[in-house]
Amino acid sequence: MKKLIITIVLTLTIIIGLYFIWRNLPLTINRSSDIKLGEQIIEKIENYKKTNGLPDNNDWETLRKFGFRDKIDFLEPEYNKLNENSYELVYVEGFDGPYLLWNSKERIWKMNFPTIRKTQ
Repeated sequence: MKKLIITIVLTLTIIIGLYFIWRNLPLTINRSSDIKLGEQIIEKIENYKKTNGLPDNNDWETLRKFGFRDKIDFLEPEYNKLNENSYELVYVEGFDGPYLLWNSKERIWKMNFPTIRKTQ
């Protein structure tokens, strides 16, 4: 019985330790597939922007062509056109942030909160 308890405690300790290690890895490791998809989408948006300007937030037909994943009610990652020259891609997970985010001003992937757009 004592050996079983030690085994259970040791197993739980290892699982918790691995979880914290995973959470603290650089984004390029534990979010590599999301970043890879995002980079492909960014390249397509930038090419489109040269001739057409940035697509609107609700231009789902154009955004789907860029490779956004269609989740029926929303696209993943979320696309936010902030103004005529800048935009963000956001991987929203759950209700609380921060979220994996890329914006066209800083041009880096980071964990942060999306920019709140001013409505006109």
